[in-house]
Amino acid sequence: MLSRVAENIYWLTRYVERAENTARVLKVNTQLMLDTPKGVSPGWLPLISIAGLDQQFTDCCDDDSESSVVRFLISGEANPGSIVNSLKNARENCRTVREVLPRLTWELLNELSLYAKDHAKKGISKRGREDYLNDIIAGSQRFGGMLASVLYRDEGYHFARIGRNLERSDMTTRILDVRSTDLFDDDQIESRTLDALQWMSVLKSMSGYQTYRRHVQIRVSRGPALHYLLQDMRFPRSVAHCLGTVEESVAAFVNSKKTLASIRKTARLIAHIDTDKLPQKELHQMMDDIQLGIQHIHAALAESYFMNFESTSQQAV
Repeated sequence: MLSRVAENIYWLTRYVERAENTARVLKVNTQLMLDTPKGVSPGWLPLISIAGLDQQFTDCCDDDSESSVVRFLISGEANPGSIVNSLKNARENCRTVREVLPRLTWELLNELSLYAKDHAKKGISKRGREDYLNDIIAGSQRFGGMLASVLYRDEGYHFARIGRNLERSDMTTRILDVRSTDLFDDDQIESRTLDALQWMSVLKSMSGYQTYRRHVQIRVSRGPALHYLLQDMRFPRSVAHCLGTVEESVAAFVNSKKTLASIRKTARLIAHIDTDKLPQKELHQMMDDIQLGIQHIHAALAESYFMNFESTSQQAV
């Protein structure tokens, strides 16, 4: 497969996953604002930190109000990772490789991208936000399901899996990093009720709340939730599961030694975490280390398989 085609398919699935993840965190925070007791607010600014776009937001927005944050994450022109821009970039990558993808995948993505742009005002409004975000999530899942069900099992299929799962693992660590510490003020987090609410929101941000209660335990608590989201190979959005999927696909390529070494190094780091005893002050550093490992995996992939690997950072890893 041409390196250009491989890179475009890789970024195509990363961008669609990014749009879906952004819609999820917006939806969960909107619901959380309704569920928290009067006088307690998790705020909206942590969502900017999850996206890793603090400087871009500060440069273009005068305040950190709900409307400013929601607009920035849905359709902000200065935000390369907004839902609208992510799907626009996914559409552009898909357009350039239409000859190797089933026609219906292009039609689905084109429709979703246009919907995201044309109905952005609906998403920004409180009244229409839930429907808009649900449509983005459902559309992204339809696209991913279509790719998985019809793509021929060649290199293109594997690059699609790699892009989707690297993006997913990165978002999981970002949510854990920010949401485990910044959801409520220190004096508020002393409440056991708020602590449970905090970890419920983390699980819901990754569609893991119901399966956690079904397969782990009814009560939501920090240690088991961390294990579930970082190390449980049976949960498709856990970092361990995502990296395992990436490793499986990379192993199908030639010249994969360097990339596999990066994957396995990061996987070992995750496997050795004692989630029940990990101090809160060490969690941030651990998430930083895992995110750095994910960046190294991307860099190894780009160097081995993409045409201009030094320029791939423009796609905002």
